[in-house]
Amino acid sequence: MLPRLEQRPEASRSMVYVSPLIAVVFTVLTAMVMFALLGVDPVRAIETFFIEPVSSLDGLSELLVKATPLVLIGVGLSLGFQANVWNIGAEGQLVIGALAGGGLALAFFDQQSVFLMPAMLACGVLGGMVWAGIPAFLKTRYNTNEILTSLMLTYVGLLVLSYLVHGPWKDPQGMNFPESRLFHDSALLPVVIEGTRLNIGALIALFMVVLGWILISRHVIGFQIKVIGMAPMAASFAGFKEKRLIWLTLLISGGCAGLAGVIELSGPIGQIVPSISPGYGFTAIIVAFLGRLHPVGVLFAGLLMALTYLGGDSAQITMNLPNAVTGVFQGMLLFFLLASDVLIKYRVRFGAPKINVEAAE
Repeated sequence: MLPRLEQRPEASRSMVYVSPLIAVVFTVLTAMVMFALLGVDPVRAIETFFIEPVSSLDGLSELLVKATPLVLIGVGLSLGFQANVWNIGAEGQLVIGALAGGGLALAFFDQQSVFLMPAMLACGVLGGMVWAGIPAFLKTRYNTNEILTSLMLTYVGLLVLSYLVHGPWKDPQGMNFPESRLFHDSALLPVVIEGTRLNIGALIALFMVVLGWILISRHVIGFQIKVIGMAPMAASFAGFKEKRLIWLTLLISGGCAGLAGVIELSGPIGQIVPSISPGYGFTAIIVAFLGRLHPVGVLFAGLLMALTYLGGDSAQITMNLPNAVTGVFQGMLLFFLLASDVLIKYRVRFGAPKINVEAAE
């Protein structure tokens, strides 16, 4: 007898919040099986992947550095996803935001000013918003699918980055390497803990989590976002402006991504390089869903996903494992999370469905 899915009368609300933990447990167990098949001690591998990277102050600070862009982008995406606005191009918005802020740093390369850093952050936000505004315009004006337009614009943004670092913004004294000049001190974020790379970008991310929580839980806009996502017809009857919310959520998510790009440039990197992000914009999609589209949940999910980046580097160095292990971990986590969501809404049944004779008559 073939299995089939039967919709549950009502989804368990408690399981909605427990399922991410279940997904993490199954991911770890599956990873241990994978390591065993590769001929690697699974216990040692899990310890290397999840414990060693955060066993020191430097490791903890690096965890926060990696989590900062993930949390920023995840908070912005979670607002849009709740309204069924699917911004998949946060990676491109991160790049354009970084170029907007980094371009300002290069324009004032030989000048010191306390206003340069705030101006860079503002330009980063505006750059990300402008890039997200393109799919917002196409969606509201021509009903174009925002998934495709935002995703395709990511590759346009990457090509713009490649052109600039190989052309007009290339360091004339950089031995022909495709990178810009190193940023001046006034264009770098202040370090929070001396001797580490942890900067105030982590505090900005924490502030955005609080701001996102207030918006979605305590503001009328958050209420409209949730209603239009769950019941579009009811939102229309209530007079909520769907196009306005599409613009709002896309601009917020784009601005958060652009802010993350500037923080990445003016923090850990310190210059414009051909690869600004290792895929934070795409990983943040997993972060948003793992955090159940709630800003506080996104914070913890961002820390977990940041740990996978650190663990992948640690496993590559100490155990000679391929760096692709990071992607495998993230993919398995998303797979088990989606599987948990399916089982929350449906139960597995075997055999033919029962026919309600009275209803049929």
